[in-house]
Amino acid sequence: MRLLADTHVFLWYVAGDPALPPAFRAAIQSTANEVYLSVASVWEAVIKHGLGKLALPAPPDEYLPRQRVAHNIASLAIDEAVMAHVARLPPLHRDPFDRMLVAQALQHGLTILTADDAVKAYPASCLSA
Repeated sequence: MRLLADTHVFLWYVAGDPALPPAFRAAIQSTANEVYLSVASVWEAVIKHGLGKLALPAPPDEYLPRQRVAHNIASLAIDEAVMAHVARLPPLHRDPFDRMLVAQALQHGLTILTADDAVKAYPASCLSA
């Protein structure tokens, strides 16, 4: 399975947070799956860290890529083609980062790992917790 980790899921995973559903942990750790972290999630975390809304143990430009690589999670770039998907999404979610993840999942045939019910309202595939 090809998986796209939502920002909070990635952060929970790398921190060993018990809020991470066991099914998500197992899916990320399974060698049968390809796991991706969107550049949109890195962007979101950098912004939230800069605003003082997200504490990280190191500067985000060091911590996030280091954790992504350490946990064998691939980076998913944002390209212009995904904007067509973003433009067609109904306004079910106001967060532009989450809307980008939905669009990327639709464009690349990925299943989203998220606890966000508003993301789950979209027609993208989501893994159940």
